[in-house]
Amino acid sequence: MAISLSVVLLLAIILVVLIRGGSIKPGPAVVAILFGFFLASTGMADDIQRFLNSIAETLNSIQF
Repeated sequence: MAISLSVVLLLAIILVVLIRGGSIKPGPAVVAILFGFFLASTGMADDIQRFLNSIAETLNSIQF
């Protein structure tokens, strides 16, 4: 839960920065948000979650 919440927060911040910077307009941003929302309710959601979890675990195991 903590990983997905922090990812959502990070992506929201990136989206706001892109909109304010003019890199992406509000219309396409809304389309991207809706795409993600509907993608989360498909059968691919579990595979995407496993992939993101494996990336998070890999990054967590890297020692600096």
